[in-house]
Amino acid sequence: MHEFFYGVLPYIALTIFIGGTIVRYTVSERSWTTKSSEFLDKKSLKWANPIFHLGLLMAFGGHFIGILVPKFVTEAAGTDEATYHMISLAGGIPAAILFLGGFLWLMKRRFFGSARMQVNTSGTDRLLYLLLLLAIVSGTTATVMNISAGFDYRDSISPWFRSVLMLSPDVSLMKDVPAIFQFHMFTWMMVAIVFPFSRLVHCLSLPFEYLMRSNIVYRRK
Repeated sequence: MHEFFYGVLPYIALTIFIGGTIVRYTVSERSWTTKSSEFLDKKSLKWANPIFHLGLLMAFGGHFIGILVPKFVTEAAGTDEATYHMISLAGGIPAAILFLGGFLWLMKRRFFGSARMQVNTSGTDRLLYLLLLLAIVSGTTATVMNISAGFDYRDSISPWFRSVLMLSPDVSLMKDVPAIFQFHMFTWMMVAIVFPFSRLVHCLSLPFEYLMRSNIVYRRK
């Protein structure tokens, strides 16, 4: 089972993530949308949305550096493990607060808001929110539990992830990884699998045309 989770499942997730996204865009381009619900409830979205996305960007940046940048690179730059850990906590904890807080706010709006909002929430939306909740909560929990620096993920998870990208997965690196980190890896693979079939595809679109379009004139009745 260990071989499957860390030697096979990542490629299943990546294949569905990339292949499914391409197929959806080429075959069903009209469904490529966030299915915006702003017109149903704009008030809470005004704050929840930017808080969530700011936390997301901060978390993404931290993951990018922590996973894709080898440990020897930061050490060669003069940042030892203790200093790196303090820097990662200084950015990771605020990111977790914003990311999780914004997401819970969006969940409250989505599932406990107006009746119209609940009617416009599909089964895929519910599955997506559940997986994202598990992924964000597990990541936040792992960050908090590792404040004392008892586990260095850059000696295990990071090289494992890079080995997957190099098409030579070293599953042995994940053998002694704490359960909460392993669960976090699993939930993000599930998110990757659901990604092409959900509203998350909108993050791959950049609104260049929006920046260049003419202003829309609104008139009062």
